[in-house]
Amino acid sequence: MREPESLDQIAAYDRASVLHPITQLHSYATGQAGDPTIVETAQGIRIRDAQGNEYIDGFAGLYCMNIGYGRTEVAEAIARQAHRLAYYHSYAAHTTDELAVLSHRLVSMAPGRMSKVFYGLSGSDANETQAKLVWYYHNLRGQPRKKKIISRERGYHGSSVMSGSMTGIGFYHEHMDLPLPMVLHTGVPHHYWGAEAGESEREFSARRAAELEAMIVREGPETIGAFIGEPVLGTGGIIPPPQGYWEAIQAVLRKYEVLLIADEVITGFGRIGTPFGSHLYGLEPDLVSIAKGLTSAYAPLSGALVGEKVYRVMDEAAERVGPFNHGFTYSGHPLGAAAANAALDILERERLADNAREVGGYLLERLRATFSDGPIVAEVRGIGMLAAIEFVADPARKRRFPADLKVGARISAAARQRGLIARAMPQSDALGFAPPLIATRADVDAMVEIAARAVREVMDELARQGAVLS
Repeated sequence: MREPESLDQIAAYDRASVLHPITQLHSYATGQAGDPTIVETAQGIRIRDAQGNEYIDGFAGLYCMNIGYGRTEVAEAIARQAHRLAYYHSYAAHTTDELAVLSHRLVSMAPGRMSKVFYGLSGSDANETQAKLVWYYHNLRGQPRKKKIISRERGYHGSSVMSGSMTGIGFYHEHMDLPLPMVLHTGVPHHYWGAEAGESEREFSARRAAELEAMIVREGPETIGAFIGEPVLGTGGIIPPPQGYWEAIQAVLRKYEVLLIADEVITGFGRIGTPFGSHLYGLEPDLVSIAKGLTSAYAPLSGALVGEKVYRVMDEAAERVGPFNHGFTYSGHPLGAAAANAALDILERERLADNAREVGGYLLERLRATFSDGPIVAEVRGIGMLAAIEFVADPARKRRFPADLKVGARISAAARQRGLIARAMPQSDALGFAPPLIATRADVDAMVEIAARAVREVMDELARQGAVLS
């Protein structure tokens, strides 16, 4: 049996051998950024590190720990499946009982008119699969030029080659030769920053839809295959859509026969108070991407849901073109399927979507009451268990802080020092919240109290620097 290593040894191994995502490589590897946080245990909405520090996880990992930590039912379901059958592939019509049951319940609960589910391991590969499905569908229909995919600026759809191209956040592209040329980006649906003077939310939505239509016409409708969007922008800033947005966008897509991919990786499985984000905003997608809350991150699993319209074309062409030649070794992995069924059982039994709507509403109410009138607060926004506070140097003039002040990151760090994990959202000075769906009003009160103290500390620092009035 291997002897346990000391914490210093674990940290040294990590710095020497792990390539961490979204990490400053040199400062971490050389120890300038300090030791890694070695997470050891977790329960409910709190995690504990190897040093004994406890944190409220106000971001549910990465929006994914919907049912909370320490749910032994899910661990037991994974163990039962592992003892019975740890792995078999799903190629050539092989399946397991857990996979068949999961697929049936997903098709039944999903928005739109879904027909089938293709499985992967992450939201990135789900959206990679969606791109291939779009191309496959239009090829089978005899429209081989209809291949371009339109995304939005600040949309997040993953970090692999095609999904990273669909992502509309610049630093995911830098030095990576992305985005690929068949991906286009239209305007971000953020009324606060994008609206013209006096423009209502509906007028702004209509303008964004007109800009989308102009792009389709300019590129040629015969070249546009799909539009991908998150019902609520997630990593791009936690931005709910303005009034009338999805109604206006879908009218344009239908006019030019452009498929709609709903990226429900964050908004699926109760996070915004409904089963899927599409249900709240009236989306009628042709394809749906899922991950994160599918298993509440107890095991890696993602899905690309295929609507009846798309699948019908695939089915009718099958005798002519042969098998559907796409798949991964771990597509439909038995352990992931078992974890998903157990996690969804908890989600349904405990009515966590209802809790997300009710306690999430309380979270937004408390954040607005605490921060809306703050001298550096531009906007407090959110829906369900998603919320964000955006900070600016001058709210009246909508003047941002200089980027080098890193205000959002400093507030996030100050909150973490006090025991709250809240995310500094990229390319803005916004602090994001996405707690597990099991969070209570008392948990919300604790998060808001810590966030308020963190904001006060950073405001005092900024006042000393002359960046804001004290």
